[in-house]
Amino acid sequence: MTSNNGIGHSVQEDEGQPKETDLDRALEAVAKNGDSLAFKRLFADLAPRVKYFLISRGLAESAAEDVLQETMMKVWRKASLFDPSKASASTWVYTIARNAKIDRLRKESRPEPDPDDPCYVPDDPETGEQAVSRKQDRERIRKAMAVLPPEQMKIIRMSFFEEKSHGEIAEELDLPLGTVKSRLRLAFGKIRAELEVY
Repeated sequence: MTSNNGIGHSVQEDEGQPKETDLDRALEAVAKNGDSLAFKRLFADLAPRVKYFLISRGLAESAAEDVLQETMMKVWRKASLFDPSKASASTWVYTIARNAKIDRLRKESRPEPDPDDPCYVPDDPETGEQAVSRKQDRERIRKAMAVLPPEQMKIIRMSFFEEKSHGEIAEELDLPLGTVKSRLRLAFGKIRAELEVY
């Protein structure tokens, strides 16, 4: 025996739940026309079952309520994505609920960022004295590097400005790896000695 459910479709009274095709039609009405009456019927039919599904999967009742609300909001907003040839309305809604539950659990297991973590604390603004000192240091290093022989300067430039590995430098300059390393050592020694003069 059947009765009218308010949107022109029949409901099986012996099961107390609408036929799957009725839910599909209701969801299609939401998708096509933004039919709020069809959405209310969909909500009334599916919400209790979705909530039970969420609780049976380990969510506390209050969390299940939150996920249910989020699920039904997504159903309303994304109804146009429903394709009855791929899944029934209830399967589609349960999938949204399952994904919303997973998202919630991920958020809960992610620790809150610590506002005192040094990576969130901006550096103090540079003072005029620090800016002058930085400029002087840069000038001292530039002058110290100017005394390097061209072959050492080239290796310094490749290593620190082009960020090449010692192996890449050796291959590119067709030099033994030991020669590259010894030229770097000699260059650092000269730079250090020059900086001590200033």
